[in-house]
Amino acid sequence: MPTSNSYKIRTKHRNLFLRVAKGHFATSHSHINYYIDVTTQKTRLSEAKAVAKELVSYYSANTIVDTVLCLDGTEVIGACLANELTKGAFMNLNAHQTIYIITPEHTTGSQLFFRDNILQAIAGKHVLILAASVSTGYTAKAAVEAIKYYNGHVSGICSIFATVDECAGYPVHSVFDPKDLQDYASHPSHECPMCKKGEKIDALVNSFGYSKL
Repeated sequence: MPTSNSYKIRTKHRNLFLRVAKGHFATSHSHINYYIDVTTQKTRLSEAKAVAKELVSYYSANTIVDTVLCLDGTEVIGACLANELTKGAFMNLNAHQTIYIITPEHTTGSQLFFRDNILQAIAGKHVLILAASVSTGYTAKAAVEAIKYYNGHVSGICSIFATVDECAGYPVHSVFDPKDLQDYASHPSHECPMCKKGEKIDALVNSFGYSKL
């Protein structure tokens, strides 16, 4: 973890902890006062399964999901979520009761795109967006735009951690939210109060992790 102020928070969710570090962190779109480490949720099977079981509860029997679009390296969770969605209590347009699990590519301008061989999983399909976190919403909005561009239908947006309830006109469901971190704050870089106080940045952070400065 990037600072000595790192700790693990127990939550109401079985098998799930919120691992955080308090400090001054810079993302590509904002400055935040907590780095939320979701590495084990994305890479450890037991935690990925626990995340999937929490998220699937938000989707009732009339939510159609043909494809899970995994952002931020959430493919393991995506596979677990697809497994939960195909257990029989959920609708699925695919005749074989299966779900596609895909990831996008990014252009240098951060736009999302898909190769021709992947389009069968998007065009005409109902796509659930899965992210590690939704804070500024830039990546989730890009995913919504990409799905619509390739003639898909957005089923919803879900994530491990989110600070917003809505993004691009769709509700955002998450396992963790700011209620788990009462003093969590995110600011545009030019409005960051920590910068104005002269506090140095501890690390640069993104979906891959952190780099200390």
